[in-house]
Amino acid sequence: MAHVLVVGGGVVGLSTAWFLRERGEDVTVLDAGRAGMGASYGNAGWLTPGISTPLPDPAILAYGFKAVASPSSPVYMPISFDPELWGFLLRFLRNSTSSRWMTAMRSLIGINVHAFDAFDALARGGSDGRGKVIVPTHVPGRDGAAPFVAAYTDVRHRAGLQHEFDQIDAAGQPVSYALLDGDEVRELVPGLSDAVTAGIRLDDTRFIDPPRWVASLREAVIERGVELVEDTEVVKIADDGARVRLSLRRGTGGARADAGAPRHEAAGMRVGEGGGERVGTGREDAPSAGPAEPDVLEGDAVVVATGALLGRLVREFGVRTTVRAGRGYSFSVPAEPMPTGPVYFPYERIACTPLGERFRVAGMMEFRRSVAPFDPRRVAAIVRAARPLFRDLPTEGTGIDLEDRADEWVGSRPCTPDGLPLIGRTRSPRVHVAGGHGMWGVTLGPATGQLLAELVTTGRRPEALAPFDPLR
Repeated sequence: MAHVLVVGGGVVGLSTAWFLRERGEDVTVLDAGRAGMGASYGNAGWLTPGISTPLPDPAILAYGFKAVASPSSPVYMPISFDPELWGFLLRFLRNSTSSRWMTAMRSLIGINVHAFDAFDALARGGSDGRGKVIVPTHVPGRDGAAPFVAAYTDVRHRAGLQHEFDQIDAAGQPVSYALLDGDEVRELVPGLSDAVTAGIRLDDTRFIDPPRWVASLREAVIERGVELVEDTEVVKIADDGARVRLSLRRGTGGARADAGAPRHEAAGMRVGEGGGERVGTGREDAPSAGPAEPDVLEGDAVVVATGALLGRLVREFGVRTTVRAGRGYSFSVPAEPMPTGPVYFPYERIACTPLGERFRVAGMMEFRRSVAPFDPRRVAAIVRAARPLFRDLPTEGTGIDLEDRADEWVGSRPCTPDGLPLIGRTRSPRVHVAGGHGMWGVTLGPATGQLLAELVTTGRRPEALAPFDPLR
């Protein structure tokens, strides 16, 4: 049994740990804060592998420099002296062509097809019956869940998404959808305003409640026998030719460097718990807590899944592709009646998902340093864009209340210049990476973990991972 260290406790890292444990490996997960409280926490929760597309998109070029430099733009690139950031953005824009988008789309299909199977495996639990993710994935048509809907205030805007679906189909991944008028959209998503005049129903989708689902995945990982060490930052990885050695910094206080912590404390998920100690292993022969670990931790292999901060740990192992933060913002509001499925406003680039008793509203792609503070102007921009799309709950008795916001949050989606994640072995056969999924970390995280676990344990790279070589 090998001892595999997983650095990063988001969906990708926790899923990798779960599948490694299923394959019989001894696994330790380390997180700088509370596992599951980074970019995975504030995700919209869509499981839409059929439309998991490369982020560099020809449509980005249509915004123009003036638009993307505006703080209210859904795609924001600050005007500042940051050579590294601008170098990334120039490479990103070079990949925002139709031909490169098509090449990247064909690459993503290989992992997209594994997405639902990986979620189902986590829900079933391991071969020993342990480690089930008990928070459900909502499937339209089951348990009252409604299908995924894209909504528009102008039917002419719908043609853009239809064209994207046609391109996805041309790449080899058919997309099933139906066109809707305004009344049909409002039937599926109560509370929308009369300004919504057209929509698209997307089939073969699911959705989750990200905070609850990731918390359940965290507990499932512990139950499987994975050791979870929180409040501990990995500052360096060394490889002596036989083993890997991680240098640790304790007591990071749960304040993640990617600014991914919410601006509140979620029930049962207080930021900073763990204190650098062993949180739990789920093993009958091990205590649930113990003394602090030494400042150096050794293992047979390591998987680095630290999101937008991935590059600093693996650059010396030959990973030259830059991973930058494409920051997203979200908040939750009351809704009456509560929609039972996700709704997306492509023109405004706003994503909404029901989360229990609240309705999550998310948006923005802010190419900014991951350590930058929360910017309330981004939330204000989302509110302005969303206001005409919904009825106002306080005045009309139906819709949403955009003034009763909670859970205001910013998180760093890890983006690469070509829109493809980095998944696989580095120059060292003992050092692996898993990151750079952009907006699709939750959708593709479990599939990434399942495929990468196969590579780590067998040494054979699954064909689906070939396009995501970290050394490209």
